[in-house]
Amino acid sequence: MQKALVTGAKGFLGREITDHLKSAGFEVKTLGRSKCDYNFSLEKGEPSFNQKFDLVVHVAGKAHIVPKTKEEADDFFAVNVTGTENLLKALDSSDIKEFVFISSVSAYGLKQGLSINEDNPLLASDPYGRSKILAESVIQDWCSKRNVTYTALRLPLLVGKNPPGNLGAMIQSVKKNKFFTIGGGVASKSMVLTRDVARLIPMISKIGGVYNVTDGYNPTFRELSDAFEKCYDKKVYNLPLFPFQILAKLGDSFKFIPFNTLMLNKIILNFTFDDSKLRKALVDWKPTPVIDYLKSNVL
Repeated sequence: MQKALVTGAKGFLGREITDHLKSAGFEVKTLGRSKCDYNFSLEKGEPSFNQKFDLVVHVAGKAHIVPKTKEEADDFFAVNVTGTENLLKALDSSDIKEFVFISSVSAYGLKQGLSINEDNPLLASDPYGRSKILAESVIQDWCSKRNVTYTALRLPLLVGKNPPGNLGAMIQSVKKNKFFTIGGGVASKSMVLTRDVARLIPMISKIGGVYNVTDGYNPTFRELSDAFEKCYDKKVYNLPLFPFQILAKLGDSFKFIPFNTLMLNKIILNFTFDDSKLRKALVDWKPTPVIDYLKSNVL
């Protein structure tokens, strides 16, 4: 039986990965801040492992907030970079065969675009995206020196049960009849189900490489809101673009207005990623379109 370690195992994605690996026949050990086999905060030092692993899936990391202070920005590097370095030091004596790192499309540092692929330069300047770039580099170097098969999965918006972050806030707005689209909701966005990411890991970990992962469909905001309407039996309204353009410009100048051009662009601009590299590496890879999933599942 292959032995696997999953970090961040109690998080939104980590739980799904842990459950799937167990169902796939792995003996799984978990690392997290609490209620895990190894209860440890990686940014605080090196954990001590009393066993060896064939596969390590590094999910643990800081996300889902926009830092407002230098301390909050520094936390991204402490958790995502120093924490990764501490994990690797603790694994130095292990005979690991495969290492999978959960990265993010935020590493590209882009705010819009269509079919962005893995050859795109990593231009992120924000703390989250930059910390993911540095963590990728550290892990790739470590794996190369030890002949460990290295895989980095750059993920877009994750969809699954009880989601955190923007998607969780969106769903709460839908439930309260406060969610709406702007300008027809025509912008396409890449996303992928957490269960598909989990299903992918034991297959791609044996091949290695850096991959974008999407559902391959990239729905529009309008399609997503239509699915939410049916899923939650709520009405989602479409509002004209022009008033929000004015509000966004005011928000750029006056910080007390909780809306700005950056927020508006996230809603109205296309932002999709090309996953053809992954589909060539795994010809049988067929993720479920998020829209199809939402037709019969409540998040």
